[in-house]
Amino acid sequence: MRRFEFPLDREHAHAVNEVFADLRRLRVMAIAAAVVAATGAAYLIWLNHPWAYLLAVAFALGAATALWVALWTPRHSAIDKLYTDGELVPAVISETSPTGVLLLALVDISAPEATSPRYALVTRKVRAVPGHQAEVGERVPSVAVRTDWAPRQAGERWQSVSAMPIAWGTTDGSVIDRARAAIGEGEWRLLTDNLALAAKVRRTATKRLLLDPDQLPGDLGS
Repeated sequence: MRRFEFPLDREHAHAVNEVFADLRRLRVMAIAAAVVAATGAAYLIWLNHPWAYLLAVAFALGAATALWVALWTPRHSAIDKLYTDGELVPAVISETSPTGVLLLALVDISAPEATSPRYALVTRKVRAVPGHQAEVGERVPSVAVRTDWAPRQAGERWQSVSAMPIAWGTTDGSVIDRARAAIGEGEWRLLTDNLALAAKVRRTATKRLLLDPDQLPGDLGS
């Protein structure tokens, strides 16, 4: 796994890092869902009807799942951990709009126990990428953020994969240049050649599109 180390500017990251903000919102929503589900389960038990007990079990399971997500999020949302654990990946700006830009990234979505890598094109809509020009083709070195919402990972692919720009963790342009140079030219070229696929990727439910291994640069072989 290709990692990239740099001095993290925590104040900057807390201000602009949208992944951290998304995880924080997820935790709030999970806590709220757990409270609602637990309250619903308690009310159904209070009704003391046979059918109510069946529904109460379903509500209790929902509450437990939401509570697990709420407890999981703080352990995985530390900004320094996200950057330290993440793999350095290439991403380019594929679309621009008044509200932000669309990033197209090349990410290995295979789980740790998978026997071989499985690369996919992944999109992420972001409001801004400080330190970069908001123009199509701009190279935005990032780290992959891979998550699973289940207590135990199932299958050989991550449920959720996205790209987190290095620029969300530093204002030092030389760091961004160093990260950009650490990524092979073949990977950058693959993204540039497939900019037209970004719209298709964005329309998928998972915001990713698996690539044929034969499409990959030689240094990304299985």
